[in-house]
This record gives sequence, C-alpha cells and structure tokens, in this order.
Amino acid sequence: MALSFTSLNSGSNGNCYYIENQQDAILVDAGITCLETEKRMERLGLSMSKLRAIFVSHEHSDHIKGVPVIAKKYKLPVFITDGTLKMSGFSLEPHLLKTFKAHEAVQIGDLEITAFPKFHDAAEPHSFIISCNGIKVGVFTDIGIPCEHVIRYFSSCHAAFLEANYDEEMLENGRYPNHLKVRISGERGHLSNKQALELFCTSGTHMSHLLLSHLSRDNNDPALVMKLFGQTECKTKITIASRDRETEVYHISDSEIPSIKSKSETIQFSLF
Repeated sequence: MALSFTSLNSGSNGNCYYIENQQDAILVDAGITCLETEKRMERLGLSMSKLRAIFVSHEHSDHIKGVPVIAKKYKLPVFITDGTLKMSGFSLEPHLLKTFKAHEAVQIGDLEITAFPKFHDAAEPHSFIISCNGIKVGVFTDIGIPCEHVIRYFSSCHAAFLEANYDEEMLENGRYPNHLKVRISGERGHLSNKQALELFCTSGTHMSHLLLSHLSRDNNDPALVMKLFGQTECKTKITIASRDRETEVYHISDSEIPSIKSKSETIQFSLF
C-alpha cells in the first residue's frame, strides 16, 4: 500500500495539504476556497469524493478559509479542538464537528492521523502525522521553534511538509514593522530557512521527499532556499511548495521504506 500527497497551496495566502492511500484521503487545513480546491484537485486527477475528513491545525484564516464550505458541500467531518473552533468564528452542523487529542491516533479507513502540539501564536495549535502501513507523512508548518514534539515526530517521517518561512536577513532588512518582525522570528512565530535546514540535517535526511512550505512572499526567495538546502548531501527529493498553485502528487509505497533510510551523494530539487 502507498501514501500519496501534494500541496494544493502553501503560503500566507492559503494552506491546504492532501494525503491519501488507495481508498481514502484527508485534507490538513483548507485555507483556499472550495472552488479553488476543486479546480486544483481536478487538474491533478484527484477526486473530491475520496475525501473523508478535514484536520485543522489552528484558526488563522490562511488555514481555515475554505473549511466551512468544503465541509458542508461534501459532508466532511472536521477534526478541530474546542479552542481552535471557538477562535475560528465559523459554525458547522454539530454532526460534522469532531475533536482529537494530542498523541492519540484518529482512524480514517486505513489512515491514522496523529496530532501533536507545537509553538505558534494560536489558541491550540497542532501539527499532524499521517500514517498507513508503516509509512508516515508529516505536516510541519506554522512552527515557532523545533520543540521536542516536532523533532521526535519529524524524525519518524518518510516524507514531510516543512516550513521554511523566512530568510533572516530579508526579514531584518525588510519593510515589516518591528513588532511583526519580532512576532515572525519569535518562538511562537515561524521557522526560518536556517532553522528548517538544521531540523532536516539532524533529523530528516533519511526521507524520500521534503516539501518546503509556507515561504513568505516578502521575506524569502525560493532561490535562497534552494541554495541553502543544496549544501546537504542526501537522496531526498526536495520541492518548494508553491503559494500560487498545486505541486505534483508524490508517492511512497511500503516496499520503498527500507531504501529511504540510506544516503547518497546527490540531492534532487524541483521548484514549482
């Protein structure tokens, strides 16, 4: 059995990540409109009818904008904490609202989704690991610092969406007011390129795929990220997840898991 995954959009204008096996699929966050989600999935050959649930990481609009319409239209349960729901400002039919607990897996068909808490400036922020048949794909965005939970779960993944939000010099010298610079770079803000690289080099070079995500439009440059991660030597396929369109769909089968742990002298890149 295989896990397949793609970023439908990644950035402050909207975040939406799709993970599936042969039978079932979920969205982690739905920060683009229902119509745009449908269009992007159709271009990728993915069916909305395969979706079984939406998991919400936190209440910021770039992660929840499309949730109410998608959930209502397709009758999808929304897994969300009470604190996040309260701060989100949207309402759903009670039977569509589901909750989850940190470190306890939720079963969706053969998919297991495990949430874990993280540092971010939101009510009850969580990230997620999606696993099936021993394969694990993680979503690690909107993270202030790589805390113990992040490091532990990241090291267990075979593929991951990893935030690389800002270049430190671009943020420091950019047009943002000082209070916003402090928020972004603080321990409840976002991961910098260098923080993402350190996490990957210490805990993730065994992965088959790494999708660098949530890049800032104003404080980052995909070319800088590519150059920085080009310093590593591993066989991981590294992709920049676009803030304007979907990436291709990537796949990992259970037969590939043993080879994921090996290293080589080359690293592959693709930019969307």
